[in-house]
Amino acid sequence: MRLSPARLLLVAQPSSYRIAPYLRAARQLGVQVLLGSRGEHSLTAEVHRGLHLDLDDTERAVGQILQVAAHTPFAGILGSDDSTVEIAAHAARALGLPHNPPAAARLSRRKDLARAHLLQAGCPVPRHRLISLRRPLLEQTAGLDWPCVLKPLNLAASRGVIRVDTPPAFVAACERIGRILADTPDEFERTHLLAEAYIDGLEVAYEGYLHAGQLTTLALFDKPDPLVGPFFEETIYVTPSTLDASTQTLVEKRVAEACHAYGLTTGPVHAELRLDADEAWILEVAARTIGGDCARTLDSGEELALETLTLALALGREATLPRAQGARGVMMLPIPRGGVLRRVEGLNAARRVPGIEKVDIIVREGQELVPLPEGNQYPGYLFARAPTPQAVVDALRAAHAALNFVVAPVFRLQAQH
Repeated sequence: MRLSPARLLLVAQPSSYRIAPYLRAARQLGVQVLLGSRGEHSLTAEVHRGLHLDLDDTERAVGQILQVAAHTPFAGILGSDDSTVEIAAHAARALGLPHNPPAAARLSRRKDLARAHLLQAGCPVPRHRLISLRRPLLEQTAGLDWPCVLKPLNLAASRGVIRVDTPPAFVAACERIGRILADTPDEFERTHLLAEAYIDGLEVAYEGYLHAGQLTTLALFDKPDPLVGPFFEETIYVTPSTLDASTQTLVEKRVAEACHAYGLTTGPVHAELRLDADEAWILEVAARTIGGDCARTLDSGEELALETLTLALALGREATLPRAQGARGVMMLPIPRGGVLRRVEGLNAARRVPGIEKVDIIVREGQELVPLPEGNQYPGYLFARAPTPQAVVDALRAAHAALNFVVAPVFRLQAQH
């Protein structure tokens, strides 16, 4: 008798970068995937044909999932992004499927709750304070560390993150971030920010996974470009790390401590830390994979290794990720200036740079490029492999130097009153 393939529910925002690689990895595994998302009118076929969820209402979304599961059961449920891991955790728990505790998933996606919880657990986090946009802003600067970093409670890709050095800059930045948050459905997240002490040091990204509560490291990425603000646009990630063994061990230890403090037990773990004064300060520990298309640095040939591993964990299966040979890296292409994209010049020259594996421009002509802190999309990615991390960095910089984004100004019509 031929067994039916396992069926998994992938909960994702309709615009998520992660949908396509997860669907492709599922095909490689022979897993059927139903996409749970908002947007019954979406032009994306998988979203349109999928389960239409109210992602702004966890209780209602979980109820919708349970109704469907009563007729066609799932073998696993996976949240693709910060905004969907909590819904996935609630639904998986209700169905007895592999899951993180919902409270742990919530901590991993809310920066204010995460900071307070980690501090209470004795984990090294920056000094921080919750800021209300509804109270006088200047009076909330009393006792702050300068410089400090302001950030939304639940946005990704450094959107809305601003370093400020003075009280007047603090007020201006709060007002700017408030405009970015104007359409945020959750009232508390729309009206509050996190202010935390700026830590001047190297920043690293950690990628790993939990199985039965045990943390396994997949990669530690160096970030060779300094991230000093006022905005924090990510660029180059390169692995393996060139940090000394004791520092790498400290990073892994701090991530494991944070996972334990949250109560995370299964699935992917992505973390960001700053290294300063012999300490690895936790900036973020998320119950998801690395963002954007950066997971391609961990692929093995045509296999989407990280997504395959994550799907297997969601289905309760043991899985491993083969170690790639040599060094590899990715550059998230920065937006040089805002405007409407007309064309990208130098693509062939960038592709000819030794070590470059792929030049992936994901925006199309006619789309608007919006820089940070308002923007939330990179125009594309560069991928490189080489014998050493420095050779990877050199290849990425050379390819980036060959590119030229030609943009036109944006003219906005204003209604006459």
